[in-house]
Amino acid sequence: MHRLHRLSGAILVASAAFAMPAAAQEEDHNSLTIGVGVAAVPTYEGSDDYRVLPLPQLRGKVADRSFWTRGPALYVDALPDTDSEGWDIELGPVVGARFDRSSRKAINDRQVEALGKRDVAIEVGGFVGFGKTGVITSAYDNLSARVAVTKDVAGAHDSIIVTPQIEYFTPLSTRSFVGLGLSADYVGKKFGRYYFDVTPAGSAASGLPVYSRAGDKAGFRRMTASLAGGYSLSGDLRRGWALFGVVGYSRMLGRYADSPVVAIAGSRNQWIGALGVGYTF
Repeated sequence: MHRLHRLSGAILVASAAFAMPAAAQEEDHNSLTIGVGVAAVPTYEGSDDYRVLPLPQLRGKVADRSFWTRGPALYVDALPDTDSEGWDIELGPVVGARFDRSSRKAINDRQVEALGKRDVAIEVGGFVGFGKTGVITSAYDNLSARVAVTKDVAGAHDSIIVTPQIEYFTPLSTRSFVGLGLSADYVGKKFGRYYFDVTPAGSAASGLPVYSRAGDKAGFRRMTASLAGGYSLSGDLRRGWALFGVVGYSRMLGRYADSPVVAIAGSRNQWIGALGVGYTF
């Protein structure tokens, strides 16, 4: 689990593979899906090296109140699901951890490793959003949009992160579904300073040039697109075993992409892939 958490930013995309469409579970007031798989992800955010790691995931509903994980973050919808004309309002807390570059051995780049490891960030906040069932292809497809706002409370990057997300899922049959996801990350200036700036001391140790623009001001750090799909082995996505897969692409943006950590030691282009199996009770 600790190895997975080191790559929390990248794993958020891979977790879409285990996001069961709301329409597939709409008849149940209580449900639980447990998933496990493997994901190929960058060794750190902005890296051009990859590694394969385990990917546990969890999604469920208790008394019509949903919860789900996105990588090492837990979302809990405090409002009960409603089927009034297919609309559902989401509002609740979110808590997660960011382990990016918290272990030098996991970085797999000598220059970035020489900059020193980063502390674990604990990001706490909330989210608000909405979902609509029966939008485009059938009475069972689902479109949702939400915005999550969190802040590091552990004194690591000590900054805010704003994450707008849009997801669309449609069942192809009772056995299969596909989904699309789009998201972005807006971060405070302390985040950029902590992960992407290179100090004179860091430059001397790593050989990377001094860089201070990432911490100048807040801004959008990256945009992400993902394609997910699932196939039930039991014949019904609402129960039993199912296979899941996802591919995702992230693009580092602006002054964050121009950081030597990305532009010289890594890459603006970040690819993610995951395969796994889940069981729904």
